[in-house]
Amino acid sequence: MITVGVDLGAGTTKAVVLESPDLLRARYFVRTGTKLEEAAASVREGVLQAAGLRPAEVDYVASTGYGRYQDKSRDIQITEVTCHARGAHHLFPATRCVIDIGAQSSRAIQVDGGRVRKFKMNDRCAAGAGRFLERISRALEVDLATIGPLSLESKDPTPISSICAVIAESEVINHVTEGRTVEDILMGAHQSIADRVIALARQVGVEDEVTLTGGLSANPGMVRALERRLGRHVNVSADSHYAGAIGAALLGQQRLQKLRAGADGKPNTYDTNIPLKPPVPIGT
Repeated sequence: MITVGVDLGAGTTKAVVLESPDLLRARYFVRTGTKLEEAAASVREGVLQAAGLRPAEVDYVASTGYGRYQDKSRDIQITEVTCHARGAHHLFPATRCVIDIGAQSSRAIQVDGGRVRKFKMNDRCAAGAGRFLERISRALEVDLATIGPLSLESKDPTPISSICAVIAESEVINHVTEGRTVEDILMGAHQSIADRVIALARQVGVEDEVTLTGGLSANPGMVRALERRLGRHVNVSADSHYAGAIGAALLGQQRLQKLRAGADGKPNTYDTNIPLKPPVPIGT
């Protein structure tokens, strides 16, 4: 039973191929851009090539992310919160709190056995998400891919007080003219995001274990900032960036099993009360 999970995010679109709950056969991502339908088609083509599969060999496609309705080949669409909770639990089965930080939004999710108990999301401002760091990197003229490692070299982080991502650019420029180092400013920016996300997490309850998902899970500076602010370890896997897609693929397999068993005939709905089976870790 082969399922594809597609996560259409604001920054990147991710896809994974699952051959069984414990076998992740391939993963792939592309920049989302403005044409969501094309991004979905492109990532699906890329992940199938990586898996050595033809489209006809795929049994089920589950989509998630803010652009999930633009994936015309989907069999089902599932919310980001549900998929990230399921994917984080599969990567780290003891997960109790999920922190998901993407390009445009961030959220904190309390989970129990992979099921969502409650969650909180940031407002529409990008100050608590990846777009904030993109603006900071432009203001500092630093390549976005290097800001995480650079921030780890900080000796005295510079606080970024602005809650608006646009105004924060001016604040960064002022810090530069005052002689603050790039490394200190970058760590201050990471800590600013961490503070906003942790405020969400405290509303749902911060319990061990905490797992980070989303695009910023690949940023070591973000991991460091979260751990320092929380005062505890944060789980991160090489597949944390794909947690939403993994969750979608797992839930797609579960849904397909129900359909094949003749449970009902509604392929485009998802019942959040379906019990989740104990997962087998995919691994890092």
